[in-house]
Amino acid sequence: MPIKETAKIWHNGKLINWSDATLHVMSHVVNYGSCVFEGIRAYQLPSGPAIFRAQEHMQRLIDSAHVYRMELPYTRQELVDAMLDLVAVNETSPCYIRPLVLRGYGDLGVNPMNSPIEIYMANYEWGNFLASGAQEGPVGIDACVSTWTRIAPNTLPAMAKAGANYMNSQLIKMEATVNGFAEGIALDKNGYVSEGPGANLFLVRKGKLITAPIGNSVLPGITRDSVITMAQDLGVEVIEQVIPREMLYIAEELFFCGTGAEITPVKSVDRISVGGGNVGPVTRTIYDEYFGIVKGTKADRFNWLTPVPVAEVVGA
Repeated sequence: MPIKETAKIWHNGKLINWSDATLHVMSHVVNYGSCVFEGIRAYQLPSGPAIFRAQEHMQRLIDSAHVYRMELPYTRQELVDAMLDLVAVNETSPCYIRPLVLRGYGDLGVNPMNSPIEIYMANYEWGNFLASGAQEGPVGIDACVSTWTRIAPNTLPAMAKAGANYMNSQLIKMEATVNGFAEGIALDKNGYVSEGPGANLFLVRKGKLITAPIGNSVLPGITRDSVITMAQDLGVEVIEQVIPREMLYIAEELFFCGTGAEITPVKSVDRISVGGGNVGPVTRTIYDEYFGIVKGTKADRFNWLTPVPVAEVVGA
């Protein structure tokens, strides 16, 4: 999906023109991938635009930066407020929001600590990256188990949403794409199910909703947490457990979840049908609940949505 430009990008406390958000080719991040980021969605409700789980996303950004010794000069609330201002001034909703913390132009050795820390935020139109065109309701995709293993513990920290981690994700995604699948599923270093290249994974077995624990090289997804919360509230038993590969083939239902993927059912794995290729009842319930909340047709009973105020924006 080509990026659709908006008017402004937030950079280090100021709103700048989209075309002015540039980096030198010798910046540390360009050479070594030294950045952490977030993916966040704003949805259009009948009452106006609102950002989904803004506080939780910004806390994860701060946590990711902290792991890489990148201390930010802004509080979580200040970053949330900046994001609200950005969405308001660009008047783009629904939209995807990309906060990015990076090491800029300074020293070029492996040691990043003498390169300045810069913070950017952009927002733009972006749909579900796993969906195929316009669609109403959940539609399943074909997935495969990747030959590439998810990053191992104590190598790159999986709990940090760092740009460098997504080189591994690119290998998984490219392999799936060239082999005719919509998405790949990575196993961890012990051969157990981990996650997709950019989304967490849930399966249904004997009516129970199962997902891999964080220790299986899994990003602690905000949407993952939302699915667990919704399922438990709806009376569905949720289990975090080690998942052997073969459980993917005998699962009654399977779906990806994430900011980009939202709730995306999987209809087959390695050409083996999941649930007869149909969207199962648990997946459909979670899908309907999620989109009901983010589109305003169901009550926001978990207080996940932060309205975007229509007001004069400071720093333009």
